[in-house]
Order: sequence, then C-alpha cells, then structure tokens
Amino acid sequence: MPGDLAPRDAQDLMAYPFFSLAKSKRLTPIDFKAGTIVIRVEAVAEHGLATIWDADVLIWAASQIVEARDLGLKPSRLMAATPYEILSFIGRGVSARDYDRLKAALDRLQSTTVATSIRQPNERRMHRFSWINEWKEKADPHGRPLGLELIVPDWFYAAVLDDALVLTIDRAYFRLTGGLERWLYRLVRKHGGRQQHGWSFDVAYLHTKSGSLSPLKHFTYDLRDIVRRQTLPGYRLTLEQPPDAPERLAFAPVDAAALAPLGKREPSRAGDKL
Repeated sequence: MPGDLAPRDAQDLMAYPFFSLAKSKRLTPIDFKAGTIVIRVEAVAEHGLATIWDADVLIWAASQIVEARDLGLKPSRLMAATPYEILSFIGRGVSARDYDRLKAALDRLQSTTVATSIRQPNERRMHRFSWINEWKEKADPHGRPLGLELIVPDWFYAAVLDDALVLTIDRAYFRLTGGLERWLYRLVRKHGGRQQHGWSFDVAYLHTKSGSLSPLKHFTYDLRDIVRRQTLPGYRLTLEQPPDAPERLAFAPVDAAALAPLGKREPSRAGDKL
C-alpha cells in the first residue's frame, strides 16, 4: 500500500520478549514463562536471533495488512515490496549498505524460530513458527531487480487482522537507537495506552520480561539513563521506591488532559505481572 501509513504494531510482540535487544549477534535462546504464557525463541549460529531492529519489518508488514483490510481489499500473508519502500517506511537510509542490512534482517527473521502458548486454546499446546516463512528477491528476465516477496506466519497474520490485538505507534519510535528503549517504548505503549493513571512494573520483573542477557544491575543502570533522558515519545517515566517494596518503573501519557499526578496512581493491578 502506498502513502504515509500509520505504523501499527502487534500487541503480543509489544508485551513479551521475542527479540534480542543487542546489536551484536545473540545465540542464547530466550526463555520466558508467566502463568500460562510460555515463550522460547531460538537462533541458528549463522545468523543469530532476530533483533528488535529487525522487528521493524514486521511493523511495516502489520501496517500494510491493516491498511489494505481497512480499504476493503483482501490482504494476504504473501507480501511484495521494494527494499526502498520498506526502508523508507521504517526510517532507514536507502544506500546499498542499507539494502544489505535489510537482507540480513530478513535472514534473521526467517531463521529465528519461536514456540509459544500465546493464543492457544490449550496451555499445553505450542504454536511454532518463524517470523518470516520464506522470502526471495525478484528480477526480470534481464536480471533487473523487481523487489522482493515475503510470507509472514499465520500466528502473526491472525493477530494483525484482529483489531483488539493491534496498536498504532508513534513514528518517532523508529528514531530510538537503543535496544532497551525501543523495547521499553513498545511495552509502555501496550500497557500505558492512554490510561489516566498510567501503569507501573517492578524493575526486577521488567528485567525478566525483557529477555535481556544484561545483569540486573546493568539493566537498572540503563533504565535510569532512559528515565533521565525521557526519550520515549508520548510518555513520562519515573522510578519510584515504595516503602518496604521493590523499586518500580512508572509511566503515564504526557498529554495534560490525560496525565494524572504520578503520586495519585491507582493501586497496582494484577495485569502488571502478565
């Protein structure tokens, strides 16, 4: 779909640890369990785990699918585009080096395998897939490039077609350079939404939820730096130390009409452990 589409993200991808937050190659699997939710993400040695920057391709795909559906067209898991169209949408350059990086991202998305109980009717059942089933470069009979094709998995496609499972995100997200701040924005957007009183998480649980390999001490240091810089578009973050309770990260919309004093936040909900 042409035009300046609103970026859309799948809420399941925003709420759980599916991607590496490091720019260096990660081979260590992601293992996460919370209640009935189970996630295991594995890499191959050649490519490593798909990263949170690679996930920009999935945001592009979700945006395309939703736009096509809303215009009354029939969307498909098979998608065709030029590298220029994808790179422009996600705010990247369009040099030969950027094209090569896009291809590397597609390789990681295709080779990373996911097993999860999310949206499975029986908690013992697991859905297994790769972020991209397959992808290929196209060319005409004279070898001139015609763009690329990719097929997204049914698990992702079904989530994107469900209005309740998709959120619009701020385009400024693509300008966030740190893996942790990118992950944190998606989590904040998912849980904070436009709720008047915001939301909060235990810092230690955030560390677990991120899937980061960084020790908790380093994770907390990086979190404090993000709070100090206030880089997440649309939200204000604070670190709170309740008496006789673990440190918490609190966040709320910056819109004056929607933002209540952080000191008057509603009690923590059961949802902050999901």
